[in-house]
Amino acid sequence: MDQDDDDVISDLEQFVGYNLKRAYVIVQADFRNALGQDALAPRVFSALSLAVQFPHISQSKLARKLGIERSGLVAIVDELEGLGYLSRATVPGDRRVQALVPTEKGCRAYAEAVATVRAHEKALLADLTAAEQQTLIRLLRKIRSKGETE
Repeated sequence: MDQDDDDVISDLEQFVGYNLKRAYVIVQADFRNALGQDALAPRVFSALSLAVQFPHISQSKLARKLGIERSGLVAIVDELEGLGYLSRATVPGDRRVQALVPTEKGCRAYAEAVATVRAHEKALLADLTAAEQQTLIRLLRKIRSKGETE
């Protein structure tokens, strides 16, 4: 082959999954860099975000919204509780269910983190127009919806 290998698009690069994974690795590394290595991991940030937006959300509902097993959520909630960002409360009428309540400290931490994440995404996506960014989110949500309905 006379072509330079860098000029050839491999079969692998034509797969959506491959490109999503490569993009995710870049986004996640940039996310961690923006927040700092000792800051909230993406999954922990996501859980805090939903708990702040939906106070008194049950652990089961939070796990469903995050698309993870309820058992996998326990460590995340434990971490957030250990940081003083969330507390667990029983649900009146069903003491088996625990609701997650963001603390004032958790709300402040979330507000700071979300501002940093917005700035990180703005810089990361600077080469895309606003319309392209909206299209990207719309298309990703469309793909995600396939997994949520199955």
